Amino acid sequence: MDTNYRYLLLTLAFICGFYITSYSQQHSADIENLSKGADVVLTGRVVHQNSSWNEDRLKIYTNATIQVEEYLKGNTTEGSIVVTYLGGEVGDVGELYTHMPKFEDDEEILVFLKRDQRTSNYKVFNGEEGKLSIVYDKNTGEKVTTSNVLINSLKAQIRNSIKEQ
Repeated sequence: MDTNYRYLLLTLAFICGFYITSYSQQHSADIENLSKGADVVLTGRVVHQNSSWNEDRLKIYTNATIQVEEYLKGNTTEGSIVVTYLGGEVGDVGELYTHMPKFEDDEEILVFLKRDQRTSNYKVFNGEEGKLSIVYDKNTGEKVTTSNVLINSLKAQIRNSIKEQ
């Protein structure tokens, strides 16, 4: 094998390894920060959504009802919880905001929530980063996020972060 080619392969392997390690560490730090900053962390399924105008009719808000599967942090008694987020559709008018989470009916999720002090409603903590969709891996049948992280591993990481608080 040519020396230049071998050098190129080693350099690419190093860069890829660095990127994967860096991404993994960043992902862990994000989950730790989300876990510690949220009032409630849960897994569940979106069972209902309702959009309406605010009092001034300047913005549309949507209330998503989540049927709770498991509380990882916070309230452990309610079977469902309502999350309010900016955006939605009322009649012929729709509003969509960047960096805000969007929920889909019947979507399975893991979500980090913060209670709004003014309204006492729950909001997704840290925008779209605070909501993860859960899907089934077609090859293994296990639950994973859309970025292919095992939910059970993620739950363990969240529990460890909360213990350290």
